Amino acid sequence: MTSAAEPDAQDRPFSEDLEQWLASPGDNTLGELTTVFAEKSFAIALMLLMFTSALPVPTGGITTIFELIAIVLALQLIVGRRTFWLPKRLLHRHLGPATTEKAIPFIVRRIRWFERFARPRFASVLQQRATLSGLGVLMLVGILGSFVAPPFSGLDTLPAMGVVAIALSLILEDAVVTIIGIAIGAVGIALEIAFGSVVLSFFS
Repeated sequence: MTSAAEPDAQDRPFSEDLEQWLASPGDNTLGELTTVFAEKSFAIALMLLMFTSALPVPTGGITTIFELIAIVLALQLIVGRRTFWLPKRLLHRHLGPATTEKAIPFIVRRIRWFERFARPRFASVLQQRATLSGLGVLMLVGILGSFVAPPFSGLDTLPAMGVVAIALSLILEDAVVTIIGIAIGAVGIALEIAFGSVVLSFFS
């Protein structure tokens, strides 16, 4: 399998690397991400796990499982791990046709839209361990905000979108996308707090 880190892939858009990975004869698993995408595997895994929560559509509770895994990954990013760890059962579990044939191609189309405008800005800052840890904290807050949102309220969408945007900014190495992601996540958390205050006021 061709690694996304090989010299002939350096100038290719990330969306093409992701499509090539999907079309490869190997297993499309979370464990494969660490092999193919190296240090960006953290951001890619978090983006894939939280993208479903970022969609304003019913998901049948599958997002809860994804969010729990995302919490584990965010904690590892905070403590400074360069590649993520998960139990072998999860690492080697195939993502399934629903993800590889439907969800990820949908994600790829959205990534292409970002790639039209994104470019490396403050890339060296985004690669620093302190920055990654700080962004890990922000993503953890967004994941938790999505996790605790009342079912069918739609309040999980914006925090999840913030996490997806921050993860994408690490992939595209664009600090402007990072700021956009932080802003989206902050608005989502603020709406949840406001909603919670209204509910508490009503019952009190």
